[in-house]
Order: sequence, then C-alpha cells, then structure tokens
Amino acid sequence: MTAKKVEIVVSPRPAHFVGDGFRVHNFIPGVQGLDMKRMDPFIMLDYNSKFHFNGSERPRGVGVHPHRGFETVTIAYQGKVEHHDSSGGGGIIGEGDVQWMTAAKGVLHKEYHETEWSKKGGIFQMVQLWVNLPAKDKMSCPKYQAIENTDMERVDLGENGLIEIIAGEYNGHKGPAETFTPLHMMNAKLKAGGKAEFSFPANFNTAALVIEGSITVNGDKKAATDHLVLFKNEGETFSIEAHEEAVVLIISGEPINEPIYPHGPFVMNSREEIMQAFEDYNTGKFGYLED
Repeated sequence: MTAKKVEIVVSPRPAHFVGDGFRVHNFIPGVQGLDMKRMDPFIMLDYNSKFHFNGSERPRGVGVHPHRGFETVTIAYQGKVEHHDSSGGGGIIGEGDVQWMTAAKGVLHKEYHETEWSKKGGIFQMVQLWVNLPAKDKMSCPKYQAIENTDMERVDLGENGLIEIIAGEYNGHKGPAETFTPLHMMNAKLKAGGKAEFSFPANFNTAALVIEGSITVNGDKKAATDHLVLFKNEGETFSIEAHEEAVVLIISGEPINEPIYPHGPFVMNSREEIMQAFEDYNTGKFGYLED
C-alpha cells in the first residue's frame, strides 16, 4: 500500500441560498478542479455550514422540483429536514440521519425545514450530495432509503473516536446504504488528538469535508472547519488527525467513466436524453406532488 497524497485543500466559496431554507457552499462542481468528471460518481456537493435560522410558522425550504438520472443523499448534522416525493417517499431527516433518494427515471421532490423545528428555529447544518447513476440504471424505478443514525454501522477506535459508516465499508464493517456502483461514505468522529487511517483504491475519487474542528492529513496538510480535502488518484492509504474534537465526512467512489450531460435538475448521458427528460416532465410522466 502506498500513500494517497493530498491534491488540494479547498476553502468554501461564498454561500448562496437554495430556496429560502438552505444556505450552501457549493464544492462540486462549482470549484475549479472539482468538476463532475473529476469527482465522478459525486456530481454535486452542497454544504450548508452552521447557520442560525430564526423561528418561522412557515417552514423554509425548496418547493416542488424534478430530478432524473442520479441519487440525492442528504446528511443532517444539525436541524431537521422534512421531504416528500411523487413516488410516495418522504419523512423526516433528524439530526445524524441520512435520506438516500434514487430519482432514477424521474420524481418530483420538495424539501424544507421540519415543521416543529421551524417554529423554534436554531442552528442548521447539512450536506447534500448528488451521486451519479450508470447509464443502465438511469431509467430504473425510483426508490428511497431512510437511514437513521442508529442504523449506521459504527467502528470503535477507542481513545481516537469512532467511524460512522453510511455506505461502503471501513475495516471490514459495512454501512447500510445500498449503492449502484462501488462507493464509500462515512463520518469520522474523532476526539482531540484522535487519529484514523483510511484505505481506498487508487483510482477512486476521494475527498474529506471538515464538518467540525480541524485536522492534519498525512501528518503535514492542515484543513480547517468547512474546508474540503481532495486526494490525488494515486496511492491507497491516508491518515487524519484531529486538533480538537472533529467530524469529517469521507467520500470515495469508483468513477463510472461515462459521458455526463447535466442540465438543471437532470443528469443524463446525452443532449437527446435531456430533451426527453424535459418532455417527460412537461407531459406529467414524473407524477404529481402538491407544492
């Protein structure tokens, strides 16, 4: 095994609002060097860093919108998210929980602050990833995985902390999420001075997002809160050490290596497929969902 070196440490871009409920820093594909092809199968990463929302009787969020051709993965670190889609999926994503929605051939979706949480307000913090689907699965049936925090596999690192596995595996322990292609997604929750080692194939696109605290990678590269570490596609192993208590989201996935043709809420393999997606949406083939 050889070391997987750091390619770049990326600071968060200026935040913007998605709807009125999600104040996000876009890392993928908005940052140079983090485009969809480079990060495939991770084709979008929006990070809602800690932000205080005042209480509101009307929940803030994003109204009905379509998706086709990929999966959305929402990880709630603080706050609660409520959501519904036209395939019958929906529910509440509580703190520490994950919503893994496979849009595939098409759904209408809406997401917003959970009603009771919205009334009180508070600190809101979340990540949303878009995970690409291979061409053969883009038109499969939509599905939904509600992954509660208690369902996640945990690996105890003793005095170092723990690893919370969402998808893929760590040291032979597997997470609950079902994926279409090989990928790993996990939270490293480290104590002050805690260390963890990771190993992923050299060709997997790999990154680490510092949710809390600050870390040193491979003994020399420092990354502060809200920064993203991109690794080179060489070598397999890397280590992180926490300067204080830290939470780090680790993602690593095998590239699908197919054409990526995105347009708004659709990610397909060609312009013709995008045009078909808009036609299907406009003719009601994505179902119905009340706004």
